[in-house]
Amino acid sequence: MESHIDRFLEHLVVERGLAQNSLEAYRRDLTRYASYLKGRRKRVTTLDRAEVPRYLLALREAGLSPRSVARHLSAIRQFHRFLVREGHATEDPTAHLESAHPWRRLPTVLSSEEVERLLAPRELKTPRELRDRAMLEVLYASGLRVSELVGLRLADPDLAVGVVRVLGKGDKERLVPLGDAAVASLRAYLAHGRPRLEKPRASPHLFLGRHGHGLTRQMFWQLLKRYVRAAGITKRVSPHTLRHSFATHLLERGADLRSVQLMLGHADIGTTQIYTHLSRAHLKAIYDKHHPRA
Repeated sequence: MESHIDRFLEHLVVERGLAQNSLEAYRRDLTRYASYLKGRRKRVTTLDRAEVPRYLLALREAGLSPRSVARHLSAIRQFHRFLVREGHATEDPTAHLESAHPWRRLPTVLSSEEVERLLAPRELKTPRELRDRAMLEVLYASGLRVSELVGLRLADPDLAVGVVRVLGKGDKERLVPLGDAAVASLRAYLAHGRPRLEKPRASPHLFLGRHGHGLTRQMFWQLLKRYVRAAGITKRVSPHTLRHSFATHLLERGADLRSVQLMLGHADIGTTQIYTHLSRAHLKAIYDKHHPRA
């Protein structure tokens, strides 16, 4: 493989005029790749398509940053294209890899203990406190986007069944299960909080602000910050953090990825079609089994 790397580097000098520093970076990355393949007794010219993702995963497990892994993949991809173009290999094992950025920085996720502190039982004296508790419970219970949360209408939750109807991106509607804690908080808010927030003119919004209008995303973010500070959580927390925590905690407890993706509304049309056979009862059972506050 060393001779193939040398020819590839010569190609970079002649065809692209790369500087010496760039050439050395390519050489380091490809030499490490060659060492990995040698250890696994693999020939670079007859490599199967699963080997490159395995190598990238090994780099991540070795502690390399997503940016560094992306750089390695860029060098490897160009190298394999060169081998095919020069007739040294018949197939490019990186052709199926769609992105040069296989990992994004992992989002902030609250631990289960931090969520419990955020949602710890406390005396709720005012309509706004009842509203805030219901919003926090619903957000963590359902993994909604903050825009979906503040956009909920009064008719969207079905508390008897324990689900909420959500209008997501692209006006796609989905039903998401709600756990017992979220249902109880919503019942308390609807009975004792919302009637006192609603002004003479009726509002279709589920969650109301001080003037009887729906809340904005910015308003919810501000109230979330207050509760995060009160819970002694030092992480940088946004509404999306609870969405990430919802998905992470479900998966950690054994929920299947397809069900979680469906509840999040986080799939393209092709992927969503795979999930259409999942019944509401199945989703509810998955949720009840795996969500920590179901």
